[in-house]
Amino acid sequence: MNEARLEWVMSGLKHYVLTTGENLFLKTVSADFDKNQALTTHQEERLENLYKEKSKLTPNKKSDQLSITNNVKKSRPRMPRGKVF
Repeated sequence: MNEARLEWVMSGLKHYVLTTGENLFLKTVSADFDKNQALTTHQEERLENLYKEKSKLTPNKKSDQLSITNNVKKSRPRMPRGKVF
């Protein structure tokens, strides 16, 4: 994998919500590429599969969920009704 392809995949993955394990893997891949100017075949396959898996999802899924929960109207507490003298 060349540097341009790696940067393209990494920038594409930034649009999705990643788990902590996936974030750690991306940091490791980036550090390995900076050090060796190459990735192992296993790292390349895993990175490509991660990108394919995430590209099937909707980008920024977490922010969409937050906007939905913020738009929910809160109900006001009801006043107890009784006889008024």
